[in-house]
Amino acid sequence: QVQLVESGGGLVQAGGSLRLSCAASGRTFSSYDMGWFRQAPGKEREFVAAISWNSGRPSYADFVRGRFTISRDNAKNTVSLQMNSLKPEDTAAYYCAQSGRMYNARTSYREGDYSSWGQGTQVTVSS
Repeated sequence: QVQLVESGGGLVQAGGSLRLSCAASGRTFSSYDMGWFRQAPGKEREFVAAISWNSGRPSYADFVRGRFTISRDNAKNTVSLQMNSLKPEDTAAYYCAQSGRMYNARTSYREGDYSSWGQGTQVTVSS
């Protein structure tokens, strides 16, 4: 059974930075794409970033491109999200997710393509 545990959330002022991490266990981490999603109060969960199983082809939502960077360490079974130049509208619960298929040819922004989810970590950006 896959287990994903996020950490690194917290309260930060606008313009600041946070680094989220997600530790994975339960199946061969290096075979699956990983993604980050977020959900703000009263809003639907939305795609933030994804990285392919071999660390190539990172993809980002337009609203974070240039500010956030996704990376992974297959030796440590972790995926990270470096968030810079944070804005109050980035306030949300951030979720780590693992693709349901091995060796995808392309990363996905669709929730339905991810079969395993963490419990989320809260990020709050004050103005």
